[in-house]
Amino acid sequence: MIVSILLFLVIFTFLVSSHEFGHFIIARMNGIRVKEFFIGMGPVLWEKKKDDTSFSIRLLPFGGACVFDGETGFEEEDEKREYDEHSFQNVNVWGRIATLFAGPFFNFILGFLMALIVVSFSLWRMPVVTGLTPDSAAAEAGLSVGDTIISINGEKVHSGDEVSMLSRFSDGSPMEITYRKADEAETESHTAVVMPKYDDSYERYFLGVYVDKQERVTGKSVIPYAWYEVRYYFKATLKSLSMIVKGKVKLDDFSGPVGMVKVVDETVETTKPYGLPTVVLNLLELLILLSINVGVLNLLPIPALDGGRLVFQFIEVIAGKPVPREKEGIVHLAGAVVVIIFMIVVLFNDIGKFL
Repeated sequence: MIVSILLFLVIFTFLVSSHEFGHFIIARMNGIRVKEFFIGMGPVLWEKKKDDTSFSIRLLPFGGACVFDGETGFEEEDEKREYDEHSFQNVNVWGRIATLFAGPFFNFILGFLMALIVVSFSLWRMPVVTGLTPDSAAAEAGLSVGDTIISINGEKVHSGDEVSMLSRFSDGSPMEITYRKADEAETESHTAVVMPKYDDSYERYFLGVYVDKQERVTGKSVIPYAWYEVRYYFKATLKSLSMIVKGKVKLDDFSGPVGMVKVVDETVETTKPYGLPTVVLNLLELLILLSINVGVLNLLPIPALDGGRLVFQFIEVIAGKPVPREKEGIVHLAGAVVVIIFMIVVLFNDIGKFL
């Protein structure tokens, strides 16, 4: 478990560092003064100041921040201090938008870079039907072993994982599947309407297909397949969020740091018999998932998150003038309190599940 905790902290540090570095590098490019750039929380272990920025590593390996001059709205009042052209609020609004968007975007970049490694050194699960369950809905619609699934409800699929995901999120509505027979040319295709069947034991709908054909991706194909990997996690995150909005997600379905340590521990224990390379690849897969999740969640229009801050920037673009900093600051403070309370609830729930 100690090893799993350390591995989680390494993964978490990668996520935070890439996110905050995105903010930092784009802020500097737009002339925004960065007051602090730190990884971790609490007492400072190491610190160095360069130009106007204080770089530091802190004791507690959780979180981090890139603090812009004049960003929060809770600093010294204007009459006590004059903010120059390098302060966050005085930079062109599009420079601010780019800076705020850069954090999540760099999480996507990290996910893509890790996907390049994973795709290069592991087998890809192709969207080819390798088996059919008894009483299969897909078989009743005309699909058979060897068929390659091309799209589902108009969504292109490039992996067996995408097929499984679309099946998992099915609400029982008819699903239009475009597929190609094994002995047909790539230009040929067929369309079938599949009615997913509900399984009481799993409490979800199934298409009734196994898609477990694995192949090695090589050469230049690694690049588009790495993109497919990132896109898969992006779509899975959005579909999960839609389930939350619809009220179909329970508290036990959320995981905080404790829950993620458990996931890391299970990943290590499950893959350890297959050797260190397999363990590393599975941990990188987990890093991709978390990196895309962090990127997407930070873009949600929630106060205190990057998405919430972006909302105020776009209001300024539309209205032609900024929202008063004090009012914006109050909104972000309220949002931060709500987020922290939710994180505490998830943390205690995680501990309960863990024990």
